[in-house]
Amino acid sequence: MTVSQARAKRIAQRIQEDLAVLLQRSAADPRLSLVTVTDAEVDRELAFATVYVSAVGADEERKEILSALRGAAGFLRSQLAASIQLRTFPRLRFRWDETPERAARIDQLLAEIESEREEDGGEA
Repeated sequence: MTVSQARAKRIAQRIQEDLAVLLQRSAADPRLSLVTVTDAEVDRELAFATVYVSAVGADEERKEILSALRGAAGFLRSQLAASIQLRTFPRLRFRWDETPERAARIDQLLAEIESEREEDGGEA
């Protein structure tokens, strides 16, 4: 890992942490109250920060949540820039993180398999 990659990773981690706190404390939009920041990535030039988000039980509200985040991106970016000192602060891009939904689906499938095994008398 090069110095620039390590720096980008540290900045991404800080953006993830600070944005999570910012959304909990300062988000005026009620759609953003249950949003979880799951990851952040910053490109090597520090021009863009891709922020991955998720929300419990919000699969049908995904588009609304992403729209609200995009609408608040300027405000969020300015708040983050005030707490994270960089010469220029990356522009924020929001993406939905489907990992929690996929994990829940895998858990459901494994539970079904286990249930079927128990019904069959434990045979594989």
